[in-house]
Amino acid sequence: MNPVNLLKSLADETRLKTLLLILQEQECCVCELTCALDESQPKVSRHLARLRQDGVLQDRRAGQWVYYSLAPMPQWLLDALAGIAKEHQGFLTDSAERLANMGDRPQRQQQCCN
Repeated sequence: MNPVNLLKSLADETRLKTLLLILQEQECCVCELTCALDESQPKVSRHLARLRQDGVLQDRRAGQWVYYSLAPMPQWLLDALAGIAKEHQGFLTDSAERLANMGDRPQRQQQCCN
């Protein structure tokens, strides 16, 4: 994990919000992130690819869905993400509300993952 590339990656608002949402939810699929971030699927997918390339995300397949979660990472990075989430709760308010409005995971899958 190259710290310069990682910090450049975290400097992007969409990527930082993506990581914070995944930290909060444990894992998310592309359609959940598309709704939460209010961004297009291609844009979200591009950002997810960058985060995977930088080594901070991993994915798992479940049928036709791909779920993203945090990859094993240094404690300092987890602490930094948790600190950002705690100290800047308003940063994710709109995204977290959109995600919450989708309901729980089975409802979310019916709404957007088909």
